[in-house]
Amino acid sequence: MSGIKEISAETAKEWVDAGDAVLLDVREDPELMQARIDGAVHNPMSSFDFENVPGGDGKKLIVLCAHGMRSYQVADYLIREGKVDEAYSMEGGIVAWAGAGLPVDQG
Repeated sequence: MSGIKEISAETAKEWVDAGDAVLLDVREDPELMQARIDGAVHNPMSSFDFENVPGGDGKKLIVLCAHGMRSYQVADYLIREGKVDEAYSMEGGIVAWAGAGLPVDQG
């Protein structure tokens, strides 16, 4: 088991754009109204559904939240439960993504 690795928003964007990774957004519904990343799979931490975890197709799984704390917890949970062997937590979450000037949808 490889475990959790933290990556930057810029690295996450590069991987997603290259088709090498998928994003799993574990923020709650109201948080999506503030900002969301196009193409990210939404699976809120409070009602997490194992059936709604993307991957299994050889792509890296990048978990994101607002600041990077919940994403790390969910990535750890997925590994401990045997759902994935490896997961990435996006450092700084969507705040870091937006702060790096990467595209977000609002509203």
